Amino acid sequence: MRKPTLFLTVGLPCTGKTTAARRIEVERQALRLTKDEWVKALYGHENPPSAQDVIEGRLIEIGLRALELGTNVVIDFGLWSRDERSALRQAAADVGATVELRYFALTADEQRRRLDRRQAEAPHTTWPMSDRELAEWAATIEIPTPGELDGSEPVGDPPAGFATWQQWRTHRWPPSVA
Repeated sequence: MRKPTLFLTVGLPCTGKTTAARRIEVERQALRLTKDEWVKALYGHENPPSAQDVIEGRLIEIGLRALELGTNVVIDFGLWSRDERSALRQAAADVGATVELRYFALTADEQRRRLDRRQAEAPHTTWPMSDRELAEWAATIEIPTPGELDGSEPVGDPPAGFATWQQWRTHRWPPSVA
């Protein structure tokens, strides 16, 4: 029996993550978990950060269960921090799955062009984002290392203060809105 695969899409808004996730969904028969679709369905024009984290956490739990059942999963969140990616890489390994990490990057001008086009053509699928926000986010993303991308780099230990990656995941993606 082949091991299921967890696909992680990494990148800033409008870099092609969801397009790729939809392609993976079809080509690899994967359960696609796209956070923005859930936030939009539940909150409409609002985009509350506390709800985003909880929705991501719930979708991760669904994804891990699907992996346990032998189904490929694609997580379409952005996953800007190395710790997020490490936690998910470890969780996949814990349930016997492999991981493929896909990183998407664009120039700031192309990212803005795509965002403006999406706002004009499908405003119900996104939220307004200022140039300032895009620049701030670009400064905070931790670009995956070559070892993360090809799977050769070990996950390593969780951050200080956490005995396991599971503990860190529960902290990062709380089970309910506080």
